[in-house]
Amino acid sequence: MTGELQGTRALVTGAGHGIGRGIALGLAAAGADVVVHYGKSADAAAQTVSDIEELGRKAIAVGADVTSTADVDRLLDETAGFLGGLDVLVCNAGHLIGRVKVEDMTDEHFQQVVDVNLGATFRTTRAAIPHLAQSANPRIITMASLAAHNGGGPGSVIYAAAKAGIRGFTKGLAKELGPQGITVNAVAPGYIAETAFHQTFSTEAAQANMVAGTPIGRAGQVEDVANAVRFLALPASGYLTGITIDIDGGTWPR
Repeated sequence: MTGELQGTRALVTGAGHGIGRGIALGLAAAGADVVVHYGKSADAAAQTVSDIEELGRKAIAVGADVTSTADVDRLLDETAGFLGGLDVLVCNAGHLIGRVKVEDMTDEHFQQVVDVNLGATFRTTRAAIPHLAQSANPRIITMASLAAHNGGGPGSVIYAAAKAGIRGFTKGLAKELGPQGITVNAVAPGYIAETAFHQTFSTEAAQANMVAGTPIGRAGQVEDVANAVRFLALPASGYLTGITIDIDGGTWPR
């Protein structure tokens, strides 16, 4: 445990597995107490909580539908109640839903993708602001994507658009909340190996091509994202706001 974030109170959405789990564990290893949000992965979230507790930090799992305002408001109330406040919000929850061409896409699919990505980030942030405003070191960290730069892979146009929206939301919110001392930054992963996202939506050949197109010569790891989030949560990053850190091994720009 490094202790850099000793006593920090954090909420990570979508933290049952993959990148969210890695972020939650990384914050805990640095000394933070963490609320582990999950949508459907209750067992995985419980394991994340157990692993955080083994690091000597407090943790609890809270389930909530991030497309529901009532659920998100409850999530933040339970978070603040358990932690005694909130210092760091990581809006990691999101989903591709499915690869669908625009010409074949229903209004329902479009709305679902926007709601679970951009909408979830908006709702969670809105509910968190009153709690963060009482923190001495308030941080909001959102999850964009390489797709926001390059339009994403086949059938992911709306996902890419939602992630581009998160970049814009991050920049605008940084201006809005700056006077309150709340920093707002984003991380934008490229290809991160061994995550449910790519195991579900990317073929082995596509994943190999992504690695081949990465200048640094390897796939990204969950820890690469978690390390960037931990940095943005530190007091030392307090003069950084409105930025997006691209975690893609040099894939963009090229």
